[in-house]
Amino acid sequence: MSVKLKYTNLIKEEAKRLGFLSCGISKAEFLEEEAPRLEKWLSKNMQGEMSYMENHFDKRLDPTKLVEGSKSVISLLLNYYPEEEQIENTFKISKYAYGQDYHHVIKSKLKQLQEFILEEIGEVNGRAFVDSAPVLDKAWAAKSGLGWIGKHSNLLTQQVGSFYFIAELIVDLELDYDLPVTDHCGTCTACIDACPTEAIVEPYVVDGSKCISYFTIELKNEIPNEFHGKFDDWMFGCDVCQDVCPWNRFSKAHSEPLFNPKPELLSMSKKDWKEITEDVFKKVFQKSAVKRTKFSGLKRNIEFLK
Repeated sequence: MSVKLKYTNLIKEEAKRLGFLSCGISKAEFLEEEAPRLEKWLSKNMQGEMSYMENHFDKRLDPTKLVEGSKSVISLLLNYYPEEEQIENTFKISKYAYGQDYHHVIKSKLKQLQEFILEEIGEVNGRAFVDSAPVLDKAWAAKSGLGWIGKHSNLLTQQVGSFYFIAELIVDLELDYDLPVTDHCGTCTACIDACPTEAIVEPYVVDGSKCISYFTIELKNEIPNEFHGKFDDWMFGCDVCQDVCPWNRFSKAHSEPLFNPKPELLSMSKKDWKEITEDVFKKVFQKSAVKRTKFSGLKRNIEFLK
């Protein structure tokens, strides 16, 4: 067995032990196919007010500009599909935000993986990324064979659908690289047909500035009136395109205790949400990603749904 393969197997085994769903590895190099796609998307202002998407264009496409001397991108998936969901007929929160903020949960696992690499392999330099730097997570995960990018622009796998987080370790170590998998969306247009705000403007292209997740999380100003009545009761994020995807019938509940919600979150009715106080907000969303909108943002979203 080659040294590269030996190190690769070690890393993948440890990733599994840490609770990651899967681990794929690709060569750190310029993302040629993504460059024109990203440029076109930005030129059409599909990023809306997410101006950070315009920054670091080169680094976004080339990990060697982000991490000096990098050779490999290790992509990891972590399942967040919940065992139980919110009650029927209430204001909804995207499933990824039920438990503790995933940034902290994943960062801690990545740190452990980095320490393992240093102990077992030696002086390997690298950086961990969880959705907070100019890294095209989905493109790297697809390149390393963890799934394909579906028509709703999320990463999809035949085995477990799409309810998982993506993270990376970019390292200066040569490893054994995986190959991409084929697209299995076929002629299905379930996600396009179901999107409440018609944000999936064509297969594989989502206009971020029309997405319910964008309006309820990223947008700092008032939500445009033209979208009134089109939010399908989503007050933080939106899972519609994933919920209707046939591949998600294979989703299995996660086993990460930190992703379990506070019990009251699942049982709150529309009336409860309308009357929510800042104290209740702080209690229910103590370490949650929902804190990103702040109490005032969630109140704005709930007002918009009335």
